[in-house]
Amino acid sequence: MSQSTLSSAIEGACVSLEREGGLAWVTLSNPGRLNAITVSMWGQLQQVFEALSQDMSVRCVIIRGADGNFAAGADIREFPELRGDTAGVRHYHQEILAPALHAVAECPHPVVAQIEGVCVGGGLEIACQADLRIAGASARFGVPINKLGFSMAPDEMRGLLGLVGRATTLAILLEGRVFDAAEALSLGLLTRVVPDAEVADQTLASAERIMRGAPLAARINKRQSRHMAAGLPLTESDYQDFFSYAESRDHREGVSAFLAGRTPTFTGE
Repeated sequence: MSQSTLSSAIEGACVSLEREGGLAWVTLSNPGRLNAITVSMWGQLQQVFEALSQDMSVRCVIIRGADGNFAAGADIREFPELRGDTAGVRHYHQEILAPALHAVAECPHPVVAQIEGVCVGGGLEIACQADLRIAGASARFGVPINKLGFSMAPDEMRGLLGLVGRATTLAILLEGRVFDAAEALSLGLLTRVVPDAEVADQTLASAERIMRGAPLAARINKRQSRHMAAGLPLTESDYQDFFSYAESRDHREGVSAFLAGRTPTFTGE
């Protein structure tokens, strides 16, 4: 397993990347701060996902937090200096947070969020960009920013709206409650809830199921489901994209393996 870590302006706060074959782990870490996300960490998150997006040997990405928590939102210690006026607020949300969330959302590879402990504010915004979200039973969710006197920025709200719709998004934001995993599942925020002790194993099992499938098909499903969810009309180029797998090596391999009663070996070609 290989690992790389980008340094942070706040000592110990970082986003690390580990690789084992086609699987990548992206870990949020800010010791003693419930992995609160610093400006540097937002930048690192963007860089890591942009790099992963260019690497077609990646089959799946797991994003997680260190030491039993996903992330407790943005690191508020930086707010007075970085968000002290309108220009600072806009720069923070449009030039720092939005590009990082966009990089996660636009990753062509399947992304699975492994959620333990606290997943609130910016942490929940990151989790919303994943394709699957697997949480421990004691995990906690919410966006209590109304207590800080500000609203959720448009580029951050988009992910939450896409998952749960306007009514639930408003309930989460207006009430500012922190709620449990069972409620998060019922609201549509989560893919599944598992016992706390099984979160890592169940997330890995999900990633392994994904990686046993054809990566080309997974990328098409991600790309076109986003397009269709946006309500955009299908063009001829969209249909060409949908069916671009037809003459691929993986398609031939999948059909051949099924007919022969063997396990397929996909290469992404």
